[in-house]
Amino acid sequence: MTDFTTGLERRVVNHAPLTPLDFIARAADVYPDRLAVVHGKIRRNWRETYKRSRQLGSALQRRGIGKDDTVAVLLPNIPAMVECHFGIPMAGAVLNTLNTRLDLASILYMLRHGEAKALIVDTEFVLLVEQLRQALPELPIIGVNDQEADTPNVPDDWTDYEALLLTGDAEFDWQPPADEWNAIALNYTSGTTGDPKGVVYHHRGAALNAISNILEWDMPKHAVYLWTLPMFHCNGWCFPWTLAARAGVNVCLRKFDPQHVLALIAKEKITHYCGAPILQSALANAPAEWRIDIQHKVSTMVAAAPPSSAVLAQMVEMGFDITHVYGLTEVYGPATVCAKQEDWSALPLPEQAQKNARQGVRYHLQQSVTVLDPETMLPVPADGETIGEIMFRGNICMKGYLKNSAATEASFKGEWFHTGDLAVMNPDGYVRIKDRSKDIIISGGENISSIEIEDALYQHPAVIAAAVVAAPDAKWGEVPCAFIETRAGITLTKEEVIDHCRKLLASFKVPKIVIFKDLPKTSTGKIQKFVLRKEAGSTNAIDQH
Repeated sequence: MTDFTTGLERRVVNHAPLTPLDFIARAADVYPDRLAVVHGKIRRNWRETYKRSRQLGSALQRRGIGKDDTVAVLLPNIPAMVECHFGIPMAGAVLNTLNTRLDLASILYMLRHGEAKALIVDTEFVLLVEQLRQALPELPIIGVNDQEADTPNVPDDWTDYEALLLTGDAEFDWQPPADEWNAIALNYTSGTTGDPKGVVYHHRGAALNAISNILEWDMPKHAVYLWTLPMFHCNGWCFPWTLAARAGVNVCLRKFDPQHVLALIAKEKITHYCGAPILQSALANAPAEWRIDIQHKVSTMVAAAPPSSAVLAQMVEMGFDITHVYGLTEVYGPATVCAKQEDWSALPLPEQAQKNARQGVRYHLQQSVTVLDPETMLPVPADGETIGEIMFRGNICMKGYLKNSAATEASFKGEWFHTGDLAVMNPDGYVRIKDRSKDIIISGGENISSIEIEDALYQHPAVIAAAVVAAPDAKWGEVPCAFIETRAGITLTKEEVIDHCRKLLASFKVPKIVIFKDLPKTSTGKIQKFVLRKEAGSTNAIDQH
């Protein structure tokens, strides 16, 4: 037997911890003059962006912030948010991006739970911060005054972000983590049931998911990426680090507006953007004159529910190429992709939509995704019918939940990450979600997938958004309740909806209650089903039965 160990030890010369921070160093070395950030009148190259990130890291260290200290950030998609993804971990600290739509109580909980040593915040939130300071008077506040916002100046008792950078060293000799397992980011789950859980990312996972984004999307060098996806959401699915790896362009976007987005796509020649289905639908249904100047191919990545066949057809007509991905906060955002096969393009659009609706296969650098019986932990048959739970294993899984070992152990039971999403495994190895475990409707002993009903509803041309939840029923226990948002200027009746669904679904799956309204959505465009569940359980909803 040959000895492959003696004299062949791991050394500094042949082993370095993986970290996405190295991507910006390379971008600045190799493409210093390439455009890196666009925001209104701001146009910075990679040399300048790296310099500012280093200044931030240095300034934080000089303020006593270092390894495993949490720095919270409450910012829209502006240049400072890009810099925070590099500068904060360069100091050895942990980046905690906060959802800008959260209420005071939620933000207070996160700041306390994560033990934030500082808060970097846009001046748009000055009133919120003043409330926070009543509860956390010692928390240092660093204010960013974005030139594209009509917001107050940085208050005198805050530290101005630009002034902070001037205290940092532009040649800051930051060091990669001694261990790639070190924490790089802290992201909180939505907390719709109980307190939010703090999901801890490591440098290794962040680097590998950033690279996987490139591989899944065939993302070229110098891609021009529009920030329609909030960077606070799973660190923008790791795309701040992905863009540095490709020396691409971060086109910042403070607020989503379909007309402005389409104008930016044309003006800046945007090649890539991400977004939830509701965002895609808003662009697909925008007036044709808003997109008349878009004459190039645009690649878009969509997560959550897949786009309907109608939206898919509109996007294809616009020259937009859709990639469907799936993931959760605990797996750094997307960790599976519905990898397209060559023969799909010959199928009619409705069949293409069905193929693209699946959650697909693992990301390149994720070890495995599968569907297991959560009780036996055995794989379900690959028959497209037997329901199990989607589970992940590999490099792109969180370290665990901060200060919550019980939840960590439960989610890692059997050495797999349990997503809570119910799915089937298709014969071709592609996973397809049937529902969240909490969203399955049990009616008269039958399990009904809310997603299956929603798929049917989206096939109606008048439906722009739909969500189905369980409503209590004296006879059946639960019945499907459909909430529908229709296209502007179009009316739809309950009878028309039911007739439409009867053509596509078994009779027991047809919604018994139909409610028309604007659907509540998160800041990332996901429909808030927990709000709709409460409404479906109310007397008003039942009376519409």
